[in-house]
Amino acid sequence: MHRLNRSIETLVDSYRIQGLVNPAGGDSLPSQSAIRTILLGLNELLFPGFRENSVLDHDNLQLITAERVNRLARELVREVEKSIGFSMRQGGLSCGGKTCHAAAELLVEEFFETLPEIRTTLSLDMEAAFRGDPAAKSAEEVILSYPGFEAVVFHRLAHFFWKREVPLIPRMMSEFCHSRTGIDIHPGADIGASFFIDHGTGMVIGETTVIGQNVKLYQGVTLGALSVRKEQADRKRHPTIQDDVTIYAGATILGGETVIGCGSTIGGNVWITESVPPNTTVYVRAGDQVVHIRRQEKPQRPRGSVSQAGKRRL
Repeated sequence: MHRLNRSIETLVDSYRIQGLVNPAGGDSLPSQSAIRTILLGLNELLFPGFRENSVLDHDNLQLITAERVNRLARELVREVEKSIGFSMRQGGLSCGGKTCHAAAELLVEEFFETLPEIRTTLSLDMEAAFRGDPAAKSAEEVILSYPGFEAVVFHRLAHFFWKREVPLIPRMMSEFCHSRTGIDIHPGADIGASFFIDHGTGMVIGETTVIGQNVKLYQGVTLGALSVRKEQADRKRHPTIQDDVTIYAGATILGGETVIGCGSTIGGNVWITESVPPNTTVYVRAGDQVVHIRRQEKPQRPRGSVSQAGKRRL
């Protein structure tokens, strides 16, 4: 065991030389396990009765909700405070004369004020999944068993913190989602309502992607960047997908100036690095020939409100 003792000494020496150690105390980093627990708790809060092992007591829904909100808020404040402290040490976020704890409390209060709005958007996402998949038998089935819907839930939560420039936590949330669903959505992606991911395994959506309303994506779709050079980090590197677009499995769409026009359909396994006009079908046929077919514009269906079915189900 003498060699093992030498290995321990060498490893500890590397801690001193290379750093990359998360110290205990006030300077510690957000906890992966805590973020995962918080996300699962928020999922329960968004869909009461869907995630618990026990039967939901509807008579005490107010008390149950209050207990959950207060518990999750305390946990979130602790992790957000660590994130703000990390940003200050890196020369980023400042608490503006207030303590990091007070700044974290204000941000978490804003987050919980936003949850009803997030829930309304998720109602539209759920309806899009139920409407867009003939195999879906009920809204309950979508909420309980669709990994694409779960990925959208986690993304909308992470996106809130990304927009407020909270470091670390949004990426930790998105990577937890990635590990659970196989769907990789950067928390910076801006995604409109009525968004449906069908199957979803292997999907990648990059940081500066913009997705409109009523968009449907299948498994293996990549919305990525043409270049991964570090100096382009502050530019729009990923495509824009306008309203009412369907993108089939394995399609790759790259570039910050690439726009997929409203009402278009992108076939499976195509590679696109330039914009596509509205109401266009793009697919590949024998001989690797890319085919564009212009279609007549379709009348747009009304959006932006939750149906009575959606309100009842959620």
